[in-house]
Amino acid sequence: MKTRNVDYAIIGAGTAGLGAYATISRQSDSLVMIQEGPYGTTCARVGCMPSKLLITAADYAHHLQTSDFFGVPASGRVDGRRVLERLRRERDHRFVARNLSYVDKIPPHHKLEGRARFIGPGHLMVDESVEVRAEKIILACGSRPAIGAEFEPVMSRVLTSDTIFELEDLPRSIAVIGMGVIALELGQALHRLGVETTLYGRSGTIQALTHPAMQRQALDLLASELDIHPSGRVLSTWEDAEGAWIEYEASNGQRVTRVFDRILVATGRVANLDRLGLERAGVEVTEAGRVRFDPQTMRCGDLPIFVAGDATDHLPIWHEAYDEGRIAADNALSYPGSAPAVRRPPLMVFFTDPQIAVIGQSFRQLQGREIVIGELPFASPRHVVWNQVQGHIQVYLDAPTGTILGAELLGYRAEHLAHLLALAITHGMTAEQMLAMPVYHPSAEELLRDALIDAQKKRSRHEAEKASLSLSL
Repeated sequence: MKTRNVDYAIIGAGTAGLGAYATISRQSDSLVMIQEGPYGTTCARVGCMPSKLLITAADYAHHLQTSDFFGVPASGRVDGRRVLERLRRERDHRFVARNLSYVDKIPPHHKLEGRARFIGPGHLMVDESVEVRAEKIILACGSRPAIGAEFEPVMSRVLTSDTIFELEDLPRSIAVIGMGVIALELGQALHRLGVETTLYGRSGTIQALTHPAMQRQALDLLASELDIHPSGRVLSTWEDAEGAWIEYEASNGQRVTRVFDRILVATGRVANLDRLGLERAGVEVTEAGRVRFDPQTMRCGDLPIFVAGDATDHLPIWHEAYDEGRIAADNALSYPGSAPAVRRPPLMVFFTDPQIAVIGQSFRQLQGREIVIGELPFASPRHVVWNQVQGHIQVYLDAPTGTILGAELLGYRAEHLAHLLALAITHGMTAEQMLAMPVYHPSAEELLRDALIDAQKKRSRHEAEKASLSLSL
C-alpha cells in the first residue's frame, strides 16, 4: 500500500475542485486532487452545457411551430437521433474537451484517481490502495441525482440529468418528476421537440420565485403550454409491456394513473459527502446529511476541513461553485487564520420560456424590511415586436435610500435584464444612479428602466406619506 503525505488534499476535480486547485497550486506543490470517475465537470457533462444544447434545438422547433404569426409559414420535423447526436458531439468535443485539456496539463503527481474516504482526522484512504495524510482537506466531491424509493420498480426506465443525454433517440412519452430548474428546462425542451411530456410536482410552486403573484403567474404561463400536475405525490410505480406506470395523487385527493416510455426524475441532488465517512474526521453533520460550514470561509467548524461547490447544497450554480473552491483554497492556505470572502450577489436563471430569474435578495428574504416594489408586465415595445409579452418584472428598492436590493423576473430574455441588475447590486447602485445610464430604443432594457421609474414614483409617495405622518404626530 502506498502512502502520500501532503499539505493539501482536494476531493473532487469538478468546478469547485479545479477552482481550489488553481489557487493552491500557485503557492504549493504539496497537494493532491482526488477524483472518482471520469474527469469533466457536472456543468460540462450533464448540466449547464448539454441542457442548453437541448433547449436550443427545442427553440428552433418551437420557432417553426409559431412562425406563422409573423407571416412566415414554416414546417419541419424533429429528428431525435440527430438532435441527441449533435448534443453529444458538441458537449464532448467542445465543452468536456476544453475541461479535459486543462486537466491534462496538471502534473501527474497532483492527481490521484479513486474513491476517497476518511479513516481518521486528516487521514484518507483512496480505493483501499493509497493512504493520504493531509494537513488541510477541501471537500469538493459534488452531488448526484436523488431518486426516491417509489421508483425502484421502474428503474430500467428511469432517467436523471446524469443519464438523459445518453439516449440514442427521443422517447415517445416521458413523465418529469419535479418542478425545479432541471425539471422545467428539460421538460419544456422535450415537449417542444415532440415528446409527449407530463410534469408532476409536489409543492405546487415554481422554485426560485418567492413573491406569491410571481409564482402564480409563472405556473399559469408554463401550464398553458405544458401538461402539469403541480401539487401532490407519487403513490406507486410499476412496469409492464406498455411501459412505466405512475399512480399520482394530487393535493385535492384526485388520483391519476398513466403509462410512459420513460420517467425523468428531477427532484434534486444529494451531496456525495455521505460517502466520505465524515464522522471519522470529526465533521459535524446535520440530520439531513449536510455539513455545517461558514459561507464566508467555507470552513467546517474549527477543523482544517473546507467544503465547496455542489457538496454544500447551498448555491448549486457554476460560478458559485468556482468561487467557493477559491474561497476554500484561500482559507486552507491561511489556516489557522481566515480570509473571509465577500460573496457575489446571488443570481439564478431558469432557461425556460418565459425565462425566470432571481437576483440579489428575493421578496421572501426582504420580508420585514422597508422596501418599495417597482413592477410592470413584460410589454416593452421590443417585447411586442417579438410577440413575447407574457410575464412580469419586480424590482425591490430599499425605501429609505433607493438602493436596489433584488429582483424577480419572469419573461422573455430575462437573463439580460438580470445581469444588468446584478451589476447594479454588486456596486450598491440606487435606482436613480441606474436610470442615469442610456437605454436604447427599442430594446428589452427599456422594461427595466420603466420598472425603476415605477419604483422611484412609489418611493416618492412613500417618503411623502412618512413625512406627513411625522408632521401629524
